[in-house]
Amino acid sequence: MPSFTYTARNAKGDLTNGQLEGANRDDVMAQLRKQRLNVVKVDELVAKKKKGGKIPMRDVVIFTRQFSTMINSGLPLVQALDILASQSESPHLKDVTRAVVFDVESGHTVADALRKHPNAFTDLYVNMVAAGEAGGILDTILLRLAVFMEKNDALVRKVKGAMIYPGVIMTVAGGAILILLIFVIPVFQNMFASVNMALPLPTRIVIGLSAFVKGFWWAIFGGIAGGIYALKNYYKTDAGKLVIDRLMLKAPVLGDVLRKTAVSRFTRTLGTLIGSGVSILDGLEITAKTSGNRVIQDAIMESRASIAGGETISAPLKKSNVFPPMVISMISVGEQTGGLDEMLSKIADFYDEEVDAAVSNLLSLMEPVMIVFLGVVVGGMVVAMYLPIFDMVNAAG
Repeated sequence: MPSFTYTARNAKGDLTNGQLEGANRDDVMAQLRKQRLNVVKVDELVAKKKKGGKIPMRDVVIFTRQFSTMINSGLPLVQALDILASQSESPHLKDVTRAVVFDVESGHTVADALRKHPNAFTDLYVNMVAAGEAGGILDTILLRLAVFMEKNDALVRKVKGAMIYPGVIMTVAGGAILILLIFVIPVFQNMFASVNMALPLPTRIVIGLSAFVKGFWWAIFGGIAGGIYALKNYYKTDAGKLVIDRLMLKAPVLGDVLRKTAVSRFTRTLGTLIGSGVSILDGLEITAKTSGNRVIQDAIMESRASIAGGETISAPLKKSNVFPPMVISMISVGEQTGGLDEMLSKIADFYDEEVDAAVSNLLSLMEPVMIVFLGVVVGGMVVAMYLPIFDMVNAAG
């Protein structure tokens, strides 16, 4: 039998909260009336349901903007959250919002209620809401959060979008090569075997490769799957994550995109947190967790330790050799002038444009590389198969 949470008023008019089991919502309301309680609210207990997956960023952004507008308009917190729960198009977010409503009605702060749902609200989100509640500027903080999430989401989609084109091309190329090796090359092989002629070296290599793929395809796919599994497990270790992330940052062209993306995310996240009233130590810890790169995470945590020891944030960042000199200098000026949050936002805006340029450079470089690769591999295989035919024609002539 499902469980339900309820809010009701007793004979004295005091609010009481609790939990009851019932066949449905009406059954629970009937039980409460028998206890001479005036029902205010009854909801099915979300905690008993199966946990939903991660809620899309876009849904959380819309929720945040609408929440900010309602609070700014003077609506009480519970009423605003109740409206958001009833109009949400996402089933998971609807359930989460109902659970948040219940917790807030039970006396929890909004931040504490949100913290119970990490699949929807990140540490950054929760800490900014807590700062907004403490400072009495929750509507302003929510609006700032929505802007931040939109810009961060746009940055992530931009980098992921840049990977789609080369990914599709390489997938098509791999499929074409497999079709040639498995279906086309054996036809030529049978034709050459019927005339019993000596084959050129390139032709023998391609025929041997075809025979290997046909005979040991299971070993090839097993090796690829095993390699991916081993790499994923290695990446889960501290040492593996550090090694792979460092190699990624040093990769030609791609490393430049990842570095500039990381700088943009770091500066925008930290600037938004500091500007919202979160302490710089908490801000650096949250930013480190959301950096997405172990090398950068370590550099940020070293900066946090530096500040905790009474030093500056810029010195450890400089030692990491990850952040460009311009970024270090601007952060240093921001520290000295007391306008670190504004300086970080300016750096983030600049690096958003730099990411655009870096992505364009990556695509412009990868396109000719992929064309040359396809020409050499596919074209080489076709030429290798036609070499014996040319020899046969010359011999006949």
